[in-house]
Amino acid sequence: MNEEIFDDELSQMYEESEKPSRVLDASTFQTPIKNLKTRKPVFVSPGHSVADAIHLMQQKRLGCVAVTENDKLVGIFTERDVLIKIAGKVDPKTLKVGDVMTANPQAFQPEDSVAYILNAMHVGGYRHVPVVDETGKPLAVASVKDIVSFILDHFAEDVLNLPPEPIRRTDQREGA
Repeated sequence: MNEEIFDDELSQMYEESEKPSRVLDASTFQTPIKNLKTRKPVFVSPGHSVADAIHLMQQKRLGCVAVTENDKLVGIFTERDVLIKIAGKVDPKTLKVGDVMTANPQAFQPEDSVAYILNAMHVGGYRHVPVVDETGKPLAVASVKDIVSFILDHFAEDVLNLPPEPIRRTDQREGA
């Protein structure tokens, strides 16, 4: 009976090793942006106070808000704008979003590939990229977190089955 269990374990090991390996290649990144798991954007107008926009971002736990006029994207206001342009410099209650937003940000459409977002994030140093329809209305904001989730979805077993802590060897000798 023990030999049967041993044989079953061996055959299972061989079957697992014969599974095709998952590959993350250029074709993976040709997936349309609409297949990413993104959040719907939260909108503010350029006339909103920066303090209100920050409060909204905190309340919704967002890294940015889309700035719109007449349902069209005119800018993006991000946590980086808060840190670099506002914190310790000016009063966010008196400042308007339109004064510190990134105007006319690079935006993509749902049919564009994920590779375009990756390129924009890498080259431009962005952490959030707007996705708009053909009229310029914001549909989503793709974040670095969305891209990481997309990549991890291809390797869910490999990542989710890791032990809770990395296994490290001890550099100190035990004993005398």
